[in-house]
Amino acid sequence: MKVSREQMAENRLRILDAASRLFREKGFEAVTVSEVMKAAGLTHGGFYGHFTSKDDLVAQALASTFRAQVNETQDIAAYLDQYLTPRHRDNPGAGCPIAGLSAESRHQGTAARTAITEGLQTQIARMSRAEDGDTSPEMRRAVIGSWAAMVGAIILSRAIVDPELSDEVLRETRAWIKAEGGVSEAKASDGLLCR
Repeated sequence: MKVSREQMAENRLRILDAASRLFREKGFEAVTVSEVMKAAGLTHGGFYGHFTSKDDLVAQALASTFRAQVNETQDIAAYLDQYLTPRHRDNPGAGCPIAGLSAESRHQGTAARTAITEGLQTQIARMSRAEDGDTSPEMRRAVIGSWAAMVGAIILSRAIVDPELSDEVLRETRAWIKAEGGVSEAKASDGLLCR
């Protein structure tokens, strides 16, 4: 039975979404192609009609996740309050791919590491832009420092077995960024981190 181009595109998106979620939940090595295809509701045999290898799937799933996030626009203070939460910590499959997969990505191929790099570059550039479109070195520095603190806090909070300490890491990092990292409470129409 021949599958239409529209169905192929839809199947590909289902595979990418399932892979992205599973990779963030379990890591790259713990997820099999069969598991991804099952989660997407497809048979294993269809995999190679979409991807050349698992490495290709990893890179494309990462790139797809970052592309989806670029379209999100919101108040950066609200983003910070959503990012540094127990809900984000406890749901890595729906969370930030940088926090979930950066450490593991160093063991991946160039394509996967390029996807992580490009995703981070886009996020930094997007968050560094002022309303007039300019980027100052100070704003870029604040964005990089704040972003690194946010990712680090999520990674640490997930590693800690003491729930009170885990919550404290999130809470205190959020407070520190707001006080020292320069997060503005003003509405940020294109995801700005203002100083």
